[in-house]
Amino acid sequence: MKKYDWKTSLTVTLCILKCIGLWPEKFYTCNFYTLYAIFVAIVIVAGHNLSQIINIFFVYTDLEALTATIFVLTTNILATIKMCLFVRNLKVIKQLFAVLDRDQFQPKSAHQRNLLQPSLKFWKVSFVVFHTVVALNVTLWSISPLTNEEQKLPFLAWYPFNIDISPNYNIVYMYQVTGIWYVTSANISLDTMTYAFFMYTWSQCDILCDDLSNLDGTVDEFKKKFEECVNHHKEIVRFANSSNSLFNMIILGQLMTSTMVLALTLFQLSLVENFVSHETLPHFCYLTGISMELFFYCWFGNEVEIKSSGIPFALYKSNWCQQPISVQKNMLIMSVRCQDPITISALNLFPLSLKTFVNILRTAWSYFAVLYNVNNS
Repeated sequence: MKKYDWKTSLTVTLCILKCIGLWPEKFYTCNFYTLYAIFVAIVIVAGHNLSQIINIFFVYTDLEALTATIFVLTTNILATIKMCLFVRNLKVIKQLFAVLDRDQFQPKSAHQRNLLQPSLKFWKVSFVVFHTVVALNVTLWSISPLTNEEQKLPFLAWYPFNIDISPNYNIVYMYQVTGIWYVTSANISLDTMTYAFFMYTWSQCDILCDDLSNLDGTVDEFKKKFEECVNHHKEIVRFANSSNSLFNMIILGQLMTSTMVLALTLFQLSLVENFVSHETLPHFCYLTGISMELFFYCWFGNEVEIKSSGIPFALYKSNWCQQPISVQKNMLIMSVRCQDPITISALNLFPLSLKTFVNILRTAWSYFAVLYNVNNS
């Protein structure tokens, strides 16, 4: 049977990362690609963020202008941190892809390949929907100065020269548009890669459950297959822990900033006098994109827990009652060990689950209520 290539689902994501300087062939060395990655990191990412950070010192007394600067800047800074952590852990990430290519992680039959299709299909649908919403949002930001005469640039920022004259304005406008497209592309690509690793984890749980529920044969055959399943489970747990340790700081940052950004975006929407206007749609798309980004983190993490919790039930479906006591004892030990499902969390503080998603929405609404009351007091 042809080897299953897990990276196929990430073809577009890896292509985007390669284009923006975050996916070298092997690792960063002294070559043109590394120079290109350093150049865009300093000139585009750092410069785009720095101009908005400096602007805070000029508008910090104006709550409306301050929130208008921070609600986008927060996401940009988080995206920058994600890029730094990704580059630092690039070697480990490529090693995890190599782990997926092992025979142990390969589907063993056409039936198991079919088991993977619903998970892969959902990931692809979430990829398309998420990218579409975010692309629409960034497009609206990019063209906002063209539709609103009062808005000079897509984002509030400070520059050490007069931006009201040409060609300074044209250069700054193109710089901001380039910066937001670059940062956004990196951000959503790293998010979808994180979702993919979670999807790989629960897909392995599906394969393991299928192997366990179909355990049969002679005593020696049963024992051999069971030992393979035990080793497979250990590798799945190791893979999940490695993935979680790679992304737990990103997850923690995402949970914290999403709460703040949701509240700030709701506050920005509350400031719009005419809800049916050119100002509403970009904010609404941004609110939808952030909510969707957070939801997918929680949903994919929640799915890992659900799939892994089914391992003891799959073990019970096997032909265990015909096996000797020694094998049954080993199966009981594995069943007890699997009682605690695999959990994806942020530094073991906040598990990624639908309950966490609802709690974040509630907290964001509370922060919005405080901002709204302060502004109207």
